[in-house]
Amino acid sequence: MKLEWTEPALSDLESIRDYITKDSEYYANRFVERIIEAVESLEKFPEMGRKVPEAEAENTRELLFQNYRIIYRVETDSILILTVIHGARDLSRKIYEPWDVI
Repeated sequence: MKLEWTEPALSDLESIRDYITKDSEYYANRFVERIIEAVESLEKFPEMGRKVPEAEAENTRELLFQNYRIIYRVETDSILILTVIHGARDLSRKIYEPWDVI
């Protein structure tokens, strides 16, 4: 399966890195690298994440990484990374639902 990152998901990674960089650039880069490594494991096991409770679609899943939710959609020949969001965030308060982006 091919991994594809959406612009919102890439923006999320940048925001996470920028926030952690305030304390340590090294740890910020390492943390983002570890998120990417976790996502890369989906290539072999695309359904390893749980179904997103807020989403009705069966193919919308999430991988939990520390305090973050990596929300993705399993498509026929690809895995689309939709967002990386802190677990404390309330998805119902977002302007859009991440699984409806594309």
